[in-house]
Amino acid sequence: MKIPPLKIGNVEVPLPIMQGGMGVRVSLAGLAAAVANEGGIGTIASVGLGDFNEAKTDFEGVCREALIKELRRARILTDGPIAINVLGVLSNAKDLIQTSAREGAKFIVSGASLPFRLPEMIGDETVNLVPIISSGRAADIVLRTWEKRYHRTADAVVLEGPLAGGHLGFSAEQLQEPEKYSLDILLPEVLEAIKPFEDRFGRKIPVIAGGGIYTGADIARMLQAGASGVQMATRFVCTYECEVAAEFKQAYLDSKEEDIVIIKSPVGLPGRAIRNQFLRNLDEGKLDRIKCPYRCLATCDVATARSSPQKEIWGFRICPHPPSFPMMQVMGRLKRTAVSSSMPFSPKAPTPAMRSTRRSGLRSFAAMAKEGPTPRQPKGPGSSH
Repeated sequence: MKIPPLKIGNVEVPLPIMQGGMGVRVSLAGLAAAVANEGGIGTIASVGLGDFNEAKTDFEGVCREALIKELRRARILTDGPIAINVLGVLSNAKDLIQTSAREGAKFIVSGASLPFRLPEMIGDETVNLVPIISSGRAADIVLRTWEKRYHRTADAVVLEGPLAGGHLGFSAEQLQEPEKYSLDILLPEVLEAIKPFEDRFGRKIPVIAGGGIYTGADIARMLQAGASGVQMATRFVCTYECEVAAEFKQAYLDSKEEDIVIIKSPVGLPGRAIRNQFLRNLDEGKLDRIKCPYRCLATCDVATARSSPQKEIWGFRICPHPPSFPMMQVMGRLKRTAVSSSMPFSPKAPTPAMRSTRRSGLRSFAAMAKEGPTPRQPKGPGSSH
């Protein structure tokens, strides 16, 4: 199939891929710029960027300055469009959103709650607003609220299915039967839900499908089903340009299917994670109660929290030479397999998207590891290499 461009509001990119936001220093400027340089939309996750010691006394200010630093670094690395992902339940969400707009972010992507008030936080209508939803009903509620309160609609929506990593907009019970809520089933419902708003506002609202999208065939299937693009995040963790520790990337490569677990996130939602010693200690009650000075989540109840995740989950470091693969190689493989794919769409048929992130993803990394990375090729002043 021919790969179509992705147009959101006033921005068009040649590759219909939006990189998903991975918080606490995973989706930084280097990764976002690398995706943008390859023709997609890069995303910086705004949560957990600042120095943790300094943030104890000035949480909002430290987070703001760290976000400004990443946005300005991204502008040095790429001329392509950059999105900012903001968790709606953050206590400083409004400040991060307004800072992003002032610093020239092209998109604000907001999830972990339904972003009913997002339009009132940004007066600049050239900034594209992209809510994350998990059903046609959620899309309808958000867009109806925006239309009634602000006379505005979304510039795009991200539909995250139950196989996404990180926070999930599904109940624990629903996640036991993910095939009933697969993207192949949810996508037609969302397309139908947004149609009246497209008609009233006289423009297309692109739907970007995410969660379990890992191969070019997955991309082709979603595009053929009516999505305008896809969101991918896990796929890019083991790229050279992702700035997490080499040990963090190796954990992805070493994990087995049974290591992928559903946990209860501090934001009050289920989340998909890789089981490690920290989670085992948490399950066994071996960790002390939390003493947290940050108050980063509006919904956080420190008194009932069981332990502090800072050391194990937030302790990522920048590693200049991790065992990983250039973004150019990953994107090239995705484009080749998407072009060669012509899989028919059927919402009732078993699909690759119904596999777990582990099964659909890490095999591809293992295959690339056998091949070895291709040499990184600088692209000039706008390159992130």
